[in-house]
Amino acid sequence: MQHPSPPLVICLGNVVADHVFRVDDVPQPPAKAQARGYKLSIGGMAANAAIAVARLGGRAAFWGRVGDDPNAELLTGGLREEGIDLTGLHVFPGARSPVSAVLVDRFGERAILGFRGEGLGTDPAWLPLDMMRDASAFLCDPRWPEGAAAALTAAEALDIPTVLDGERSETRLLLDLVPRVRYAIFSATGLNNYAPGQRIPEALRRAVSEGVTRMAAVTRGEDSTLWLMRGETTPRETKAFRIEARDTTGAGDVFHGAFALAMAEGMAMEDALRLASASGALRARDGTTAHRAEVERFIAEYGTG
Repeated sequence: MQHPSPPLVICLGNVVADHVFRVDDVPQPPAKAQARGYKLSIGGMAANAAIAVARLGGRAAFWGRVGDDPNAELLTGGLREEGIDLTGLHVFPGARSPVSAVLVDRFGERAILGFRGEGLGTDPAWLPLDMMRDASAFLCDPRWPEGAAAALTAAEALDIPTVLDGERSETRLLLDLVPRVRYAIFSATGLNNYAPGQRIPEALRRAVSEGVTRMAAVTRGEDSTLWLMRGETTPRETKAFRIEARDTTGAGDVFHGAFALAMAEGMAMEDALRLASASGALRARDGTTAHRAEVERFIAEYGTG
């Protein structure tokens, strides 16, 4: 008997070479400080989400842009090692790939200095949109809005669930992208960028009142996730998993990847958010993205106290 293959989730957006330094405290300039640890790893919202999809048992494809520099070799090699399809990864000759310096303090909080790359074209005409026919979900971040808009249009035409990582960005970009997605999940700063000065319930109601958006949510770290379905007026709450955070870098990205896979698998909203929350919590606790068995074990153990 042939088993069906895992669902495909396409993730479009940012991939970054993260230079991560562990420090006791993030210094205020002018300063010179000693780092207690260092690692070079793959970062970027959509790239981290794709890795989460793969490790949680889905099939992942990453669509994005890099230069032809040494950082690109690190990024493409690392994504391939995770088993991620790179048909939609475009290399621009003479361009420079995105790179970040990440300072992580002893409490697991981080400060990020990011360079978004140089010479990376914005025209999405080369995207392999035909691949969308095989996808069960699509996720994007706001770092390449032209590509996101083109892919979201294709996904909606095929009735594919779509997810936006509503991270901090320009207000105009979020106002354009949010109505295009079915599930808009913001960080607290991203929601404030989307609806400046509005309280959370009001901002979420605004998000689900336009376009194709069916659900809007805001993740709040160790507090909880508040979410609202279209037609509802009062947000619901998914409690956060209490952990001791060592490195919060990428935790939100992993949350989004897990949620997108849950949508691809047809999970109920409450279960999807619980899977996403647990996956993000383990990333913040361990500094690495967990596999499915570990996440499910964590949920089971947490539920029993």
